[in-house]
Amino acid sequence: MKFFTYNVNSVNARLPLILDWVAEAQPDVCAFQELKCIDEKFPYEAFESLGYNVAVHGQKTYNGVALISKYPLMDVEKGLPGEDEDEQARYIEAVVDGPVPVRVTSIYLPNGNPIGTDKYAYKHRWYQRLIARAKDILAYEELSILSGDFNTIPFKADLYRESAWLDDALYQPETRAAYQTLKNLGYTDAFDVLPPADNRYTFWDYQAGAWQKNEGIRIDHHLLSPQAADRLKGFEIHKDARGKTHETAKPSDHVPVGVELLTEN
Repeated sequence: MKFFTYNVNSVNARLPLILDWVAEAQPDVCAFQELKCIDEKFPYEAFESLGYNVAVHGQKTYNGVALISKYPLMDVEKGLPGEDEDEQARYIEAVVDGPVPVRVTSIYLPNGNPIGTDKYAYKHRWYQRLIARAKDILAYEELSILSGDFNTIPFKADLYRESAWLDDALYQPETRAAYQTLKNLGYTDAFDVLPPADNRYTFWDYQAGAWQKNEGIRIDHHLLSPQAADRLKGFEIHKDARGKTHETAKPSDHVPVGVELLTEN
């Protein structure tokens, strides 16, 4: 089974490109982030016509996460526990009832910029809530994947030029330590096991010709529970998606990132 994460940066604005990619890549499951629409405005029919079940946690103009799956989505949970007043749509979780059941998420972790503001504090409160939920998921002792845009650059090798990111929330020691805490719980970053030889970046900014100059960063991740890590077969970054255009749509600044799990031991 192939599981992808894809920050689409407005699902409706980029729908033709997204549908082309889905039709070609045929993911079994895909976690979308940054929908930028409420639930009612999500293009359900477009994905259902391709054979997908859909679960959406949307928000007007900002944020928004979704899961599409060729298999039924069970036990759907919207929102991350721990801060009842938080209305930002950044987390959805479900169990994919496939050849083997797999618990999946779509995570859109806060950006956190600028440092020293409420946005940065919110990022790290959210991280602590995610860590708490990640512990609970591990206790189930099942195949689980934490997938999404973590807005975290784990290592120096995951960016084109360190000096450009030293004052950015995505690369602060506190941010990278929070991501490492998730791994220390017992999760495996699929990239660490099967790093592609030709490219490690998953995001290229729209500004300053970043795509043309290949000035990218790695912020879209899959963290696997031990049970899922034992079945890891493949890892891929669809870099070419960043360069594709449509007469009515431009590409997202992120690209799809996928893992493949064996359905039999």
